Amino acid sequence: MSHHDVDAEAEMNRLLATGGVPPEEEDPFQFSDTRLPPEQIVMLLQPHMTERRLRRIRAVVAERTRTVVPVVEGLVNTGNVSAVMRSAEALGYQDVHVVEGDNERYKHSQRTAGGAEQWLDLWRWDDPASWAAHMRERGYRLVATHLHADTVPIRELDFTEPTALVFGNEEEGVSEAMMDEVDTACVVPLPGFTESFNVSVAAAVALYHAQQDRLDRQGDHADLSDAEQMRLVARFCLRSVTEPGRIIERKLEG
Repeated sequence: MSHHDVDAEAEMNRLLATGGVPPEEEDPFQFSDTRLPPEQIVMLLQPHMTERRLRRIRAVVAERTRTVVPVVEGLVNTGNVSAVMRSAEALGYQDVHVVEGDNERYKHSQRTAGGAEQWLDLWRWDDPASWAAHMRERGYRLVATHLHADTVPIRELDFTEPTALVFGNEEEGVSEAMMDEVDTACVVPLPGFTESFNVSVAAAVALYHAQQDRLDRQGDHADLSDAEQMRLVARFCLRSVTEPGRIIERKLEG
């Protein structure tokens, strides 16, 4: 394996590891033997952030949704994964799932996620079947973006329904294994001579469409409950302060 390949694999692992751990996998509010409510965490950390920073966190969280979930499958280019994350975060999506597939090597790109990964909940899966079972159990419709299957135009989908939107490999698209799992496939119609978008562009266009569809149908893209928003504000505060655990434990002891 060349030095280039090692760097690419390390970058992909770093990219996927530095995101927020999904809330089902750990309890970020546990400090020593004490579990704090998110409101108390915000109160304890507020003096260590600017008022502008906290306002920004609250404003960003108020625009978040988990109803539509971007999913990337089998991507090998770190730049494309970064670009999808950046688009997802900018458009208000909180969860991003990565189904790794059978990739043996990654390709490095200078494009970065611009820090977007630290504000997302990143879920990492080894195969389409385990990912699909998880999503179905939670009531999601599974939709693949695809060029060469029986598809419906993306505008025919109602994105107010819980939907996982899958984007495939840069060269081969969504795998056959993933196609066996999804409920339907959609396509972004292209009226020009160009027959397909780069995967990162396709994801940005599709996610923007889903956002606009939700706005048109229900007037809002965001739909986290007050309790969900408070938990996310607390988690973002924890990510915004240096050594938050030390600060909180010191204040609890005092």
